[in-house]
Parts: sequence; structure tokens; C-alpha cells
Amino acid sequence: MTPLIEVEDLRKVFDVVGADGAHEELLAVDDVSFSLQPGGALAIVGESGSGKSTIARILAGLEAPTAGTARVDGELREPGRVGRATRKRRARQVQMVFQDPYGSLNPRQTVESAIAEMLAEHTALDRSARRRRVLELLDQVGLDGAHARSYPRRLSGGQRQRVAIARALAVEPRLLILDEAVSALDVSVQAQVINLLVDLRRTTDVAFLFVSHDLAVVRQVSEECLVMQSGRLVERGTTTDVLDRPSDAYTQRLLAAIPRPGWTQKRRVIAMEGAV
Repeated sequence: MTPLIEVEDLRKVFDVVGADGAHEELLAVDDVSFSLQPGGALAIVGESGSGKSTIARILAGLEAPTAGTARVDGELREPGRVGRATRKRRARQVQMVFQDPYGSLNPRQTVESAIAEMLAEHTALDRSARRRRVLELLDQVGLDGAHARSYPRRLSGGQRQRVAIARALAVEPRLLILDEAVSALDVSVQAQVINLLVDLRRTTDVAFLFVSHDLAVVRQVSEECLVMQSGRLVERGTTTDVLDRPSDAYTQRLLAAIPRPGWTQKRRVIAMEGAV
């Protein structure tokens, strides 16, 4: 089977301006390779600055690689501007759900309008059919017609994230990238969204790329796991193997920092000092 995602020797260097005005190079991703099969669920984990979100943004077409290759559905993600037809094709390949759902939704649009806009752009459905499809998508993520008439500011954080997921699913993408998509939610709401994602895996053919620093969440939503440190891939395997039998010292320190019964803030500080 041809992989849905193929990443080979990926490298990303950012040009940043220092406090003194001098240009510096920041190595965000260094020599990373991996693949994901259609319908699979892959997690990329690591602390802030590990390069995991940069990889996600390259696959989504929001960043261009400095070196190496990244393919989605066999199509090379190349640098430079692309035409409207290519953008629409890529939108049907990949959709991305971000950490802050409010930032990705237009506060002046109702939920129905935001989702219908995607359908109008990427399908041939007429107005009536778009309305029906919006309600189907909302039902799929546990919302209803009353939510369709709401504006984002009237919704809870969990409801807004469900709307963002429904909007992403509207074009029936082959890959859904979730970049820290539950990290800003309360624990109870986070559990609801995770259950939603698990249900979507059972009822759709969409593949998941889940970017997170939360190893407890990763266990519930992924089959395979990559661990990133300072731009490099330090461990990979099934999620169960990586989390239950980690071989790399960095992964072991990340796992040691997960809160457990009797866990104290002092123990957390000691664990994370070793992971820096």
C-alpha cells in the first residue's frame, strides 16, 4: 500500500533576527524521516521547540522545507506559491485543526455559515444540500441545529473545537492534522473531544496526525508514535511500545514527568530539568 505521508530527510531552518538585529539560523527540524499509511493514526510528541509543529505545518503546506522531501498522497510539498486549483486539491488532501479554535473561526460568521463556506468552495452542492450537509457534520461531532445558528463567542471552548473539526471534515480530507487540538481545554471537555476523535476513527477513513506534548492523550488517539527532541527524531514505534517500553532516555524523562498519584511539583521540576 502506498503511504499517505512520506517524509524523507526533512530539514527546516528558519532565518531569525536576534536582539542585536543580526540574522541567525534556527534549526527547527533536522534529518527526519517517517511515513503514515492511509487511515492510520500517528502521534508526534515532544516539548515546545522540538520541531513537531513545524513538521505538521510543512505537511499542511503552511511552511516550505529547507531540504529533504515531504509527500502527501504522492504529491510533493514544494516551496513557492501554488495556483488555486492546487490549493483546492491540497485542501481535500489535508485539513488542520489548531490549538485555539476561536482563532480559526470568523467571529462574524455563524457556525452554519463557516461550514457552508467550505462546502461551497469545495463541493457542487446547492444551498439546500449544503444546509443538510452542515447539520450532518454537526451531528457527527455531537452538535445540533441550535449550534448551527450560534456565533463562536456564544460557544464553549469544547464546542468551538468540535465546530473546527466539523469544518475540517466538510471537504472529506484524507488526512486530519490536529496540532495540540485538546491541550487548551479543561480536562472534562478534553475527554469529550478525545472520545469524539476515537469515534471518528471508527466511522470515517480519515488518517490522523496528532501533534501533542501530552503523552496521556497520545495513548488514546494514536497507533504509532514519534518522539522529537530539538528538531531530531529520537524514538519511534507503536504507541504502546514507546510509552510502555521507551528505549531513549529523553522519552523516559518525558514519561517520568507525567503526574501520578503522590506526584509532587518538586518531582516534576527534577524530571523536566533533565529533559531540557
